[in-house]
Amino acid sequence: MAFKLNRVWALGALAAMALAGAAISQPTSGHWAGVWGASPLPATLQAAPFSPITPSFDNQTLRQVVRLNGGGSEIRLRLSNEYGLKPLEIGEVHVALSAGPDGAIVPGSDHVVTFSGAKSTVIPAFSPMLSDPIAMAVKPLTSLAVSIYVAADTGPCTCHQVGAQTGYLSGPGNFTGAESLPGATTFLSRAFLTEVEARGSARTVVAFGDSLTDGAVSTPDGNHRWPDRLAERLNVQAPGRWGVVNEGISGNRLLAGGAGEAGLARFDRDVLSVPGVSDVIVLLGTNDLGIGYGPPPPGAGPADPPTFETLQAGYRQLIARAHSRGVKIYAGTIMPFEGASYWSPAGEAVRQRLNAWMRTSREWDGFVDFDAVWRDPARPSQIRDGMGAADHLHGSDAGYAALGDAVPLNLFD
Repeated sequence: MAFKLNRVWALGALAAMALAGAAISQPTSGHWAGVWGASPLPATLQAAPFSPITPSFDNQTLRQVVRLNGGGSEIRLRLSNEYGLKPLEIGEVHVALSAGPDGAIVPGSDHVVTFSGAKSTVIPAFSPMLSDPIAMAVKPLTSLAVSIYVAADTGPCTCHQVGAQTGYLSGPGNFTGAESLPGATTFLSRAFLTEVEARGSARTVVAFGDSLTDGAVSTPDGNHRWPDRLAERLNVQAPGRWGVVNEGISGNRLLAGGAGEAGLARFDRDVLSVPGVSDVIVLLGTNDLGIGYGPPPPGAGPADPPTFETLQAGYRQLIARAHSRGVKIYAGTIMPFEGASYWSPAGEAVRQRLNAWMRTSREWDGFVDFDAVWRDPARPSQIRDGMGAADHLHGSDAGYAALGDAVPLNLFD
């Protein structure tokens, strides 16, 4: 009899635990979708003109502001130690609504971020880590302040060099829950934070490219990158239906590494692993042409310029890999850059051939004619007045906005 009672009690206890576990793990409605991103980069000692050195941190709080290109009923963060050579000790992480300048947060909006229920965690070397879901509903185009306390020396960080957004670095100590960070120094890169995901009904468009997607030389803190403008348009047309993730890396190439891993190498991580991805716009190839065909830097050996055929084969790899996952992929025509330090007539000829193929090939699911937006009608190899920066390569704020306006929204129907 005692055995039967104990057995009944045990079965009841197990049932209660199962019910409790089901209640704890029961998700809210909707799926996860990427709504912000910054591709991680390996450490480097020199990446001029963007950043002179990869920083490291020790017993400090980093507060970074991100504008979400989508919304949802709750969020979670992806942190990265993918290029770290040792475990990364995360002492505490908080997320709050940004109050604007100086890293201040909106009072009462602070949320503690957990990892498997704990406030602290250790991210192994060469690894990313997702947080637990955070019960924080967000609207599209909301700016968040993400505060990360690193408890010990990080070594050179897994960072994204061109943030175009002011970050704040405290003195020694944990200030993750502080409403402001008095005396903080500032930085313009992204450190350890590589993605924000939101739960809802959104589909995600990934912008995959180089500095022209990264928003290099745009006004800091202005959200003037062309994917930011695309997100604004999509969220006016259908609020909450879309997320946009920017996976541009300044200096990146399709076929070769150097400024980050080659586009071919990072495509699966930076595009196909983004939750909710349904569409990707590829704007990549300018650096392949400039570095391959332009004058070599002092002391450098002769370049091995990529041919039209090798670049075409690289793009076809992206197309095949996207289609194997049911993701639509669109070509972004390569913009003119005559006047930039690495422009050459030979590279220009290949650019023209690639753009003609992108416009006419049915291998892509469509194309966005960025070249037509920027080119000077009188000299199509140059950027027209008002669109470009002084270096004849990157965009002005107006030029990046024009690229975002050029994306036909009916591509995503």
